[in-house]
Amino acid sequence: MTNATEVLGLPKPAWMSEDVAMLYDMATKFLEAEIAPRYDEFEKAESFDRESWTKAGEAGLLCASMPEEYGGSGGTFAHESTIMEAISHVGVDGFGISLHNSIVAPYILHYGSEEQKKKWLPRMATGELIGAIAMTEPGAGSDLQGVKTAAKKDGNHYLLNGSKTFITNGQLANLIIVVTKTDPSQGAKGTSLIVVETDEAEGFERGRNLDKIGLKSNDTSELFFNDVRVPTANLLGAEEGRGFIQLMQQLPQERLQIGATAIAMIERALALTIDYVKERKAFGKAIIDFQNTQFRLAELKTEATIGRVFYNNCVERHISGGLDPVTASMAKYWLSDLQGKVVDECLQLHGGYGYMNEYPIARMYRDARVQRIYGGTNEIMKLLIARSL
Repeated sequence: MTNATEVLGLPKPAWMSEDVAMLYDMATKFLEAEIAPRYDEFEKAESFDRESWTKAGEAGLLCASMPEEYGGSGGTFAHESTIMEAISHVGVDGFGISLHNSIVAPYILHYGSEEQKKKWLPRMATGELIGAIAMTEPGAGSDLQGVKTAAKKDGNHYLLNGSKTFITNGQLANLIIVVTKTDPSQGAKGTSLIVVETDEAEGFERGRNLDKIGLKSNDTSELFFNDVRVPTANLLGAEEGRGFIQLMQQLPQERLQIGATAIAMIERALALTIDYVKERKAFGKAIIDFQNTQFRLAELKTEATIGRVFYNNCVERHISGGLDPVTASMAKYWLSDLQGKVVDECLQLHGGYGYMNEYPIARMYRDARVQRIYGGTNEIMKLLIARSL
């Protein structure tokens, strides 16, 4: 098969150091051996199992960018990016470790106390704790200021009440960062992040595992908090009311992460389609021999190359601390839009077979759609970009 990493013919980016390249190879081998053979099983179950997470931890794929003193591998976002790309190149896109690694864990690293970091991060690195972040509510999606979940102080505990929906890793997660109001009268300034360890939380309930169009193997849930008693020591940050600022500071990495999965799926879709059109024949010749096929693929490869170069630049800027929220929003919106376009065009080149579930392009078509919605809809991204004009 055409290699997804080589389909664009680009040199390795500056951020792809020798150890990052070795991690990509190791992650690819692990995913091909341990996850891919069981992926259909996870798709049918609409969830992974905890064993897969534990094995990922043993293989060094959890918390790669966390410092070694907290059980991580001491890497950077480059290491997280290469793991995400391996997941998409192998085609096991529903494995929710990227959210755990590069969204949940960084909140604890950046805003947690020393005690919190030592308590939670090493157990996240082994897979004992599976992370989720509960932002979205039935009445508050991209508008995080509209959150209604509230935490009221009761001695040295909070009483947490509210509901969340569309929570990635929601069925398996046992460490959940909850976006909540500690002072509802203060709007955004009354927002805080509180960590709930669900294994010991009375009043915490998981709702149904939501029935999605795509990414079936990734459990996505409703969560309910009914007078859940959480120690005040589980507040992230030194004081209440810092949650909205913390969220804004971390969103660029979340949006870049969506860009990573977008460009990696684009590369896989192109590689699979190039192989297919070389083998498939119509009217006595290979599909690749038709000028329409050549022109379509020429356009897609060109756009994918532009996307990859842009993504690589964003990673380099992010690692050096220079990726601004506006550029991250551009990466999220443009790359996920491009992902939808490329996968759709590649499905078209498969003809009727592209619509059959046995062909990977069909699953990719379904899985790609949500990228334009989560992490802030692409319409919100354009709004944020427009404010910079």
